[in-house]
Amino acid sequence: MSDQNTAATEAGAAPVFRLEKLYIKDFSFENPNAPESFFIKNPEPNADMRIKLTNKKVDENHWEVCLEVAATVKDTKSDKVMYIIEIEHAGAFLMQNIPEEYMQQVLHVDCPTIVFPYTRQIASQASVDGGFMPFLMEPMNFAAMFQGKMKQQQEQQAG
Repeated sequence: MSDQNTAATEAGAAPVFRLEKLYIKDFSFENPNAPESFFIKNPEPNADMRIKLTNKKVDENHWEVCLEVAATVKDTKSDKVMYIIEIEHAGAFLMQNIPEEYMQQVLHVDCPTIVFPYTRQIASQASVDGGFMPFLMEPMNFAAMFQGKMKQQQEQQAG
């Protein structure tokens, strides 16, 4: 047995972290001003976007991590809504033997970092299929968001 396997056995079972399934829980694409929205001269689209991250324990070894994205895209000149996208996109993750002190980071950084590119692709494809240019969400730094949230919680507890 290798030294690495011996160390893992002595400390307990090795941690396991794996994406089991990606799935859409809810999805909506609305084009409330069609067909007029296609004929706006020189449109200047602007997106109002909200992202929410949730997680829940499914059973002893599985967690669901869900990204909820809601975006309303308007033409800034006419203030007309071009389209609205709402997505609840989730991943089911197998997690075994992960030390408790790392669970929050795994749930708030590692899992959404895996799910987000797929969510981004779904939103982009939906906007194209709806007759518009691709809706491109900027990459997200979930680690920085998590660190900011932890710092805010520490400040609230101290103050």
